[in-house]
Amino acid sequence: MAADGVPLLPPLREVIAAHGLQASKALGQNFLLDEQLLDRIAAVPGPILDQPAFEVGPGPGGLTRAILRAGAQLVAVERDRRCLPALAELEVAFPGRLRVLSGDAMEVDARAEAGEGAHIIANLPYNVGTALLVGWLSADWTPLPWWSSLTLMFQQEVAERIVAKTGSNHYGRLAILAQWRGQARIAMKVHRSAFTPPPKVMSAVVHITPTAAPEGVALKMLERLTAAAFGQRRKMLRQSLKGLPGALAALEQLGIDPQRRAETVSVDEFVAIARQIGSLEPLGSSVNRSP
Repeated sequence: MAADGVPLLPPLREVIAAHGLQASKALGQNFLLDEQLLDRIAAVPGPILDQPAFEVGPGPGGLTRAILRAGAQLVAVERDRRCLPALAELEVAFPGRLRVLSGDAMEVDARAEAGEGAHIIANLPYNVGTALLVGWLSADWTPLPWWSSLTLMFQQEVAERIVAKTGSNHYGRLAILAQWRGQARIAMKVHRSAFTPPPKVMSAVVHITPTAAPEGVALKMLERLTAAAFGQRRKMLRQSLKGLPGALAALEQLGIDPQRRAETVSVDEFVAIARQIGSLEPLGSSVNRSP
């Protein structure tokens, strides 16, 4: 035990060697071993002492250690059973602070397991990272979601799509989903050489904090709108949205030029269009006017 009360742990390389762990390409694994970098990632959400946290794919437990050192009460979900003995050692080292679930994060009810207000912090497996993010962003917001923040490692290209601004090459449906009721930023970039084995691409940590959902806008309507708009990205709105009932009328009422293309329409404008379409739908429609 160190002087500050944090358990002294063996280097991650020794843990990996002792348990015979090798990153699985099939599971999208790349182990991050730099403890200082891991502590920086765990610090991105701000102080998390005694707060609930949720981690996906801890592997041998590098980021897990950092989250626990920051003082969180952590639930971690690991699909690779080979890693469970190494994680069990952390459960012993941090008694009462870590609970490891063996299973697929895509099938786990994170809200039920981690609890309200949890900070989700994870070096996400590349093969399911975007799907998990979309699931968390699409969760019920009344007007805020169950989680307090998202601190997630992605391939840099995906990270740039999440934080993209209007008019950029990366701007699209993922940016709108992340930003229409939240603030998204790249907290840090991580060089491929920091991983074992090194992936072929660079990575970045994205931090998302929620803001209250705008009133009068249903997620399903926004999804229909952006699917139509970006489904024919190079076409003008008057062409790409003509199949969505009420869309062209909404543009006219809002004074938005139908000759514009989707990548020039801001997040706030898409929200306004979705709200206007919802207001034009007849009573009894599927659009929910509550957040």
